[in-house]
Amino acid sequence: MQNVAGPAFLADCPTRLAVDIISDKWAVLVVFGLSLQPRRHGELVDLIGGISRKVLTQTLRRLQQYGLVERRAEAPRRVEYSLTDLGRTLVGPIEVLTDWARDHGGAIVDFQEAAEAASARARAAG
Repeated sequence: MQNVAGPAFLADCPTRLAVDIISDKWAVLVVFGLSLQPRRHGELVDLIGGISRKVLTQTLRRLQQYGLVERRAEAPRRVEYSLTDLGRTLVGPIEVLTDWARDHGGAIVDFQEAAEAASARARAAG
């Protein structure tokens, strides 16, 4: 198969693979966490609330596998992760999504709470 983007609905489309990689919530947070500077594993754990060390390791390996993150070992206990040139191309789109989430996150929570309340009323009436 050619290495060109095609219709995202096709199973073997590179566009779909790219969306799959970055649609993982941890991947987006890791890329965003590395956007300003290289960081060590423990720094990323501290920065990204709720991520376990195991999941972070898996996410970093996956991002490395696709050329978005590089691992640099300066000494046995001194390993840093940074974005590759390809990984840095994601920073702008992630910033746009982050801005959108800041602007509209409250509305999403409001809709979610309203839907849960309606569901609870329906169960109680049912």
